[in-house]
Amino acid sequence: MEFIADIRRRHLVDGESISAIARDLQRSRPTVRNALTTLTDPVYHRQHQPLPKLGEFQAQLEQWLDLESHLPRRQRRTAKRLFEGLQVEGYKGSYGPVQRFVKHWKARRGSHLAITQAFVPLAFPPGETCQFDWSHEEGELGGVVQTIKVAHFRLTYSRQMFVVAYPRETQEMVLDAHVRAFACFGGAPQRVVYDNLKTVVDTILVGKDRQFNRRFLTLANH
Repeated sequence: MEFIADIRRRHLVDGESISAIARDLQRSRPTVRNALTTLTDPVYHRQHQPLPKLGEFQAQLEQWLDLESHLPRRQRRTAKRLFEGLQVEGYKGSYGPVQRFVKHWKARRGSHLAITQAFVPLAFPPGETCQFDWSHEEGELGGVVQTIKVAHFRLTYSRQMFVVAYPRETQEMVLDAHVRAFACFGGAPQRVVYDNLKTVVDTILVGKDRQFNRRFLTLANH
């Protein structure tokens, strides 16, 4: 579903042709056209990919992955090398199921790949990036001191801010805060930076991969 927003931005904002976008993203022109007229995810793909040929070799593969997770990163075998090892053990299937199994195993275990350094750019083009986060403040409502949640938006180029307070951090309030912020700014930035909010990100996968919330993606596509 994430590619819908990319297609809509490139065609409706940047003026790229449907053919150029289809070539670059390696998708068909009908798929690109459909993305320009819908905000929701097509449901023709399978949510679960079966691994029938892996069968009895799953236990061996999982054992290897578990043992190698304790080794230094350079000593761990890639999915390709694990596939070759299974072939030696008698596996007759293709590489695809092995690759999917390794990816899903790493996602279940959580990332063992520690990020040792991070570099954040200090210069941003106009309209390119906005940062979003929550803060917890105390305020008096009806004569009672209560904790309120404040949504903060900051444009990284101009440093212009927008804040709005809510009683909680529910998804409805996250979406409402975005609508109000973009109305205040007079437009939407090309991207918004989040700190893995649960109302935005459903699942943190390996590396930079994320499974975003479907309702949030619908707002982003719009």
